[in-house]
Formats: sequence, C-alpha cells, structure tokens
Amino acid sequence: MGAREKKEMRLAKLEKMLQENPLHSDGELARRLGVSIQTVRLDRQQIGIPELRERARQVAVEHLRDARTFSGDEIVGEVTHLIVGKEGTSQLRFTEAMLQSSSIARGHYIFAQANSLAVAIVDAPTAMTALSRVRNRRPVLLGEVVEAKAHIVKVVGARNIIRVVSHVGNEIVFSGKFYIIARDRLSRP
Repeated sequence: MGAREKKEMRLAKLEKMLQENPLHSDGELARRLGVSIQTVRLDRQQIGIPELRERARQVAVEHLRDARTFSGDEIVGEVTHLIVGKEGTSQLRFTEAMLQSSSIARGHYIFAQANSLAVAIVDAPTAMTALSRVRNRRPVLLGEVVEAKAHIVKVVGARNIIRVVSHVGNEIVFSGKFYIIARDRLSRP
C-alpha cells in the first residue's frame, strides 16, 4: 500500500472518529492513529474539520437547541457547553457598553448570565426563577471574560435547585443558588 492510500485511509478514520465523538483532542487522535499531533492538525485542516474549541462550541450550540426554556438569543453570554437537565457553561466578555461610569461591569449582566444559564439547563418548556441567593465576590472589569458554570443540585417535583459559579480565570467573581420552577410540572389544586 502506497503513502497516498495510507493517508486516505487515515483521513477517513480521522473523520469517522470525530463523527463518533467530536470532542477528541488532537493528542488523543494522534495517539489512536499512531501519528504526530502536527499530522493530525494538518489532516484536520485538509478535510475541513475545525480545532477542538470550535467543535466543542458547535456541540454546545446543537445542545442549546434542546434547551426548551430559552432560545439562543435570550441567553446572556455565549453557551459553550450544555446538557439539558444536568449542566451548562457560558462565557461573557465585558465591553464598554456593559460598564458603570467607571471601568466596573454592571452587576445585572453578571446576574443575567448566571440566571439565564440556570433557566436554560432546566428540562421544561417554561421555567421561571422563583428565588435566588447570590454573592458578588469582586468587580468585573472591562475586557474580562466571565465563565459561568451551572449544574442542577436537586430536583423535587417542579423545583430545580441550581448552583452557578462564575470565574474570571481561576478567580471566583460571582456565585449563587437559583430556585427555578418548571411551570409545566406545577401541581394545580
């Protein structure tokens, strides 16, 4: 078998592996294919497959379609990971339009990012925030990117308790517990 045939087989195998699991890293793919990471990167480029970060974003966008409580344009921030009924992650870069008179971000944007992510992960067609307990730990500044991570802690009937922690880098800037009611599961007297 010639070099050209080997490469064609490797490209086909690479494409199949990424169809089965788009979240494989280049290192993992290189190990499984028995080639260098650079070869995997070149092969991906040749067949038009984006890098892991973009593939992860595409997977999150696809899962966002499963979010029954919100459409994509109602969520504050860019959803980067979402498993409806379980967890989600979003990112929000702070621009000048989101600042108070100084270089500090308006708090309602940080809250809205966390709250909309908490509502989005609830597996229900309609949900609303009944109660939240939040804590701003430090101000967010112009240009910083806040990554919010939410997960469902407990579900009891129509009530979902969701924990959200927001970071800038490794530093926690916001945390909260959200009590989200799934309106379709409310018992009516």
